[in-house]
Amino acid sequence: MDTSYISRTSGIKAKDKIGYAFGDLASCLVFGLTQSVLNKYYTDVLEISVLNVMIMTIIARIWDAVNDPIWGRLIDGAKKYPDGRYRHWIKIFALPTALAAVLMFLDVRGFSAGGRLAWIYVTYILFGMLYTCINIPYGSLAQVITSSDKERSSLSVFRSIGSTFGAMPAMVLASMCYVTVDGVKQMDARRVFIGAAAIAVFSVVFYFLCYGMSRERVDSQPTPHEKGQTAKVIKTLLKSRPFMAVSVASMLFLAAQMFGQGYNTYLFHHYFNAPGLTMLPTVFQYLPVAVVMFFATRLGNKFGRREVCSYGILLAAAFYLVLFVLALFGVTNVWLYLAACLASGVGTAFIFLLVWALATDAIDYNKVTYGLNDEATSYAFYSFMRKLGQTVATILINVPLLRIGYSGSELKTEGLSADKLQSMYNFSVMIPAVLFLLVFITLRFIYPLSRKRIEELQVEKEKLLREQNG
Repeated sequence: MDTSYISRTSGIKAKDKIGYAFGDLASCLVFGLTQSVLNKYYTDVLEISVLNVMIMTIIARIWDAVNDPIWGRLIDGAKKYPDGRYRHWIKIFALPTALAAVLMFLDVRGFSAGGRLAWIYVTYILFGMLYTCINIPYGSLAQVITSSDKERSSLSVFRSIGSTFGAMPAMVLASMCYVTVDGVKQMDARRVFIGAAAIAVFSVVFYFLCYGMSRERVDSQPTPHEKGQTAKVIKTLLKSRPFMAVSVASMLFLAAQMFGQGYNTYLFHHYFNAPGLTMLPTVFQYLPVAVVMFFATRLGNKFGRREVCSYGILLAAAFYLVLFVLALFGVTNVWLYLAACLASGVGTAFIFLLVWALATDAIDYNKVTYGLNDEATSYAFYSFMRKLGQTVATILINVPLLRIGYSGSELKTEGLSADKLQSMYNFSVMIPAVLFLLVFITLRFIYPLSRKRIEELQVEKEKLLREQNG
């Protein structure tokens, strides 16, 4: 009979996987609003300049650089509650996070220009802080649901499935929130607010389903509060090659995802003249996930998670490069674009489904190599890097808009020249191609945890866990 510590703290059930998926479904319901709707709501409804939107997101990330590690340390040092070290916080912050998401979409057009700007700063940063409060415990939860790397790979797949369903309502809202005024389609503030409120309510429901269906199997004790511990942990993370590589790769991948979801609201409105199809590129990219999810874990275990993720993302980059080359010969149309989105989705499906397993592998590496048991702080740093991806995406969305003279007003963009519209299209295909190529390079040549190294790491982890837990 196998009495290894890893086997005793494994054996997850379908309930665990579905419950864990519900957690990211809930998170992506509200986070998806910032990806698919918020940028255009700011520019077109509240008439905030694209430059001010960029500056705001940069300032928010500067604050996150302080806030996220502090919250991670507080979670690492917090006592263990009867309902778990990490599940407890999901219950506490589910409702506040949803309320903060709704506040971002209040119609404050009656405020002065300065008042509107102050409102978006306060509500956007508040949402980011509360999202951190729930997302760090949720992300850390995978470390204590099971200690098996293969089961964590399965959790990663289910988490990504949850995020797929979670992102869809915001995409639907982005496509259906328009009204026609004097023959011009405009984003309607009332529809956006009602949609955002409904989405936020469902997020609370799914957070509590995650809380009720998940189970913490691995004993995880608070780390003692020591002076300078946060700086020590961050220093260790910065020198960890696997952890930094997966953090950078995840940041770049998220930037590409968010760029597409945010930029397509402008591209389909002005270049393709089809705002009702705005959600289709993201839907087409997610469709392959429905097939790949059935064998992503097996392929990752057999060939290596690093390998299948890196070569998959290379394939995705190739399809966007094909679109760019065809555009040079004047070949562009909405259905060709959507077909490329579908084809590239086959390649991105692997990293989309397995990226969280790559991150937990890196955290295991830090535990074994450096004796780092601060999972929440580690995840806070990783979460911050993903938020940087959000900022990169915001910049990459708004810089092209500035270059073509986008003013945030529907009426003033009717006179865009053909050259500027073509520039808008070129940005839409080249930016994902470049970001995906950078992800490939980072995973394949910098991230060192191959399949063989992961197998060795599991042996080392078993020895360490036996010493720590008897």
